[in-house]
Amino acid sequence: MRRVLFYLGPLPVNTFGFMIALGILAAIFIILREARRKGLNEDKVLDFTLWALILGIFGARVGYVVVAGPAYFWQNPLQFFHLQDGGLSIHGAIIGGILAGLIFTRRYRLPFWRLADTVAPGLALGIAIGRVGCDVFGRPMANAWPWGVMVNGQLLHPAQVYEFILDYLLFFYLWRRRKNVAYDGQLFIRFIILYATIRGIVEFVRYNPPVWGPFSVAHVASLAFIIVAALAGIILKLRPGPRANSGAPGAATTAELRGVGATIEDRLTGQLLVLVLLLGLSLAAFYSLGP
Repeated sequence: MRRVLFYLGPLPVNTFGFMIALGILAAIFIILREARRKGLNEDKVLDFTLWALILGIFGARVGYVVVAGPAYFWQNPLQFFHLQDGGLSIHGAIIGGILAGLIFTRRYRLPFWRLADTVAPGLALGIAIGRVGCDVFGRPMANAWPWGVMVNGQLLHPAQVYEFILDYLLFFYLWRRRKNVAYDGQLFIRFIILYATIRGIVEFVRYNPPVWGPFSVAHVASLAFIIVAALAGIILKLRPGPRANSGAPGAATTAELRGVGATIEDRLTGQLLVLVLLLGLSLAAFYSLGP
């Protein structure tokens, strides 16, 4: 993956950073549309996304430091802030985002689980787009498959491609299910379980500190996410009280979604078209940028 995408005068714009920024913008767009549909205050939800972004980045860095070797960063504390050199943990980012949600909803008296459901589809989309620019490749291929990427004389698994394809499918699934939830939090619980599963699958072709056999520290983190999310889902399902606010559109929203908008948002053919377009553009961008 080409490290520098282009220059703004003397300033380099890194490919990974550019795609992460693009993913954040796409995620915010989807989140705000869902907030409007669910009747949440869009200004407050936008404020939350900024909180989540800051704590998410912090959590991602802390997660990487814990796994990569805290002793080095203890001796070189300023290296913690060298994000341009890489070193972010997606599991840590999700934990940071959840922490931001807990703090924000408590402070502004918003329903945490409804906000979590609002965020879930956009988060999946943002992660998928961000992965397109990732420069961490997988293990060497045992067979010369045509989608492999040649790096330093070795044909490697494009782990980024595997993940963003699965992430786009996750976004498609969550978008299809967003209006059909039995309780607030169900969509977010599904996101956590399915994304952790995706991360665990892709991990088999990546390099990370091993724990036991073919299983790495990322597998352990993904398993912990799945267990905690499943337990939270059981508790939410059994909890007495009002059922979910699925955010079914009212008359004004329905009118807004007519025509092309309705085709894209509510019809399977439009959603499949968007999915194919996202996959095609992402694959073209990844392979055109080269290793």
